[in-house]
Amino acid sequence: MKFSTFHLFHQFAGQSAKEVYDYQIEIVELLEELGFDGVWVAEHHFRDYGVVPNIFTLLANLAARTERLRLGTGIVVLPLHNPVHVAEEAAMVDLLSGGRLELGIGRGYQSIEFENFGLDLSEARDRFNESLDMLLGLWTRDDFEYKGRFHETRHPLTLMPKPVQRPHPPLHVAAVSPETVEMYAARGLPILADPAAPFKKIAKAAETWHATAAANGVDTTGVELVASRSVYVAPTLEQAREDQARFEEGFDRSRIFNLRSAPIDPGTGQAAKGFEFYQDRYLKGGSVDNEFRWNQLEIIGDPERVIAQIQTVRDMGYGNLMCDFGSTRELPIEEMKKVLRFFAAEVMPAFR
Repeated sequence: MKFSTFHLFHQFAGQSAKEVYDYQIEIVELLEELGFDGVWVAEHHFRDYGVVPNIFTLLANLAARTERLRLGTGIVVLPLHNPVHVAEEAAMVDLLSGGRLELGIGRGYQSIEFENFGLDLSEARDRFNESLDMLLGLWTRDDFEYKGRFHETRHPLTLMPKPVQRPHPPLHVAAVSPETVEMYAARGLPILADPAAPFKKIAKAAETWHATAAANGVDTTGVELVASRSVYVAPTLEQAREDQARFEEGFDRSRIFNLRSAPIDPGTGQAAKGFEFYQDRYLKGGSVDNEFRWNQLEIIGDPERVIAQIQTVRDMGYGNLMCDFGSTRELPIEEMKKVLRFFAAEVMPAFR
């Protein structure tokens, strides 16, 4: 099992954007020292929920500060971008980092982002699929030509520069709904499982992915499925439960789960086409009780319990655990460093 970390770059009340960047960059530098395998950075727009509008700019900065960590996009919202730009920027970061880029991609979901870019959320999946085809073509072929509904090349294109990794940086598609998992498993594209989906759903997603890939003759050698989970380990079960309750009590869920972030069609007020799977989560506020989070959603507890939970996730068919150690928890940096050091010392050696 590989261990990577998720970084939302959430801006808490009273923080400047610069303070958010400084905090997260200092944490990333510690992660390399502690032996983590990689980091993933989220893209968001127009909200303090996450203040990284261009992941590639940030990853280029992190590439210069690290030597070994894999640098992941978690995720690039493809429908919001020109796919030629994404192909170019990804190739450049892969080059600057010495071939350390991991490209997590998805179709997005936040209404506010699509509306402010003048895009129709119901077109997100079709735009995503066109962009994906263009990325793969631009990375692997010279004089590439494409004509789709949303994108076309006016002239044959040869990408400059090309990625270091061949045939291209590893791709991971954000997915957990059965339809999406099957669609990309058939193409051999590994999934990045939804952090808000309970264990039973990510287990089913991995099972579906492997079965679909096998049925389509996909060579899965070296393919790595990524499971994203909220992770927290404390010296005792009692402290872990107490800390979980404290974190939840101080967290305003409405800042994340609300109409601005919901996948809503502004014309109907209902879930946009293709997003019915996510409707309840956002329209009902994403509320779950601590027992559900403890038993079905989070990797949390003392080292023994956390190790057992990670072994279960590994046995589902995931090879990389993307750990969210508190992207929406306002922890002082020294407290966060203590959490990370404890996890690295007490949990990670069981998988090395």
